[in-house]
Amino acid sequence: MAITDLSWPHPDATRSRIRLDAVPAELIHALARGEAHDPRATPYLAGPDFEGLWRIRSAQIAATPADIPWVTRFLVDPDLPTPVGVAGFHGGPDESGMVEVGYSVDPAWRRRGYARSALEILIAQAQSHPSVRTIRATIGPDNLASIALVTAYGFTENGEQWDDEDGREIIYEIAAG
Repeated sequence: MAITDLSWPHPDATRSRIRLDAVPAELIHALARGEAHDPRATPYLAGPDFEGLWRIRSAQIAATPADIPWVTRFLVDPDLPTPVGVAGFHGGPDESGMVEVGYSVDPAWRRRGYARSALEILIAQAQSHPSVRTIRATIGPDNLASIALVTAYGFTENGEQWDDEDGREIIYEIAAG
């Protein structure tokens, strides 16, 4: 699996067929404008919960095209006709080799292992890239399910931050090696 691959399969195909598919740049820009007419842009993914994300990613990839393969991807179950959510990195590795994961599963599809599979794919991708040294997740203190998920994979608390979109977040990190 290379970062530039259009589809990232689960690292253990015997356990999961879930994959993360690249969202074309044109679709990211259309979603940012609220003009997406694509069956993959489900009402959840094109809805108000994601307006800010698509605007941020649209501006980001316009300014830094090298981030396109890293950012938000569709979370795909091949047995379903549309994505069940999104997952990806906030961008390529920073100067210290840190990448931050992000994932969201449509409420209709939660509690079925999709976030777990997405996180496993993201960890595998980060670990396969020679520039990545640290994998970060920032999570609101009330999001107990997400905290339980990342800590189950060895992420440990490493401070907190304020996010203008999401408010107070706890920072969790693991070494990529």
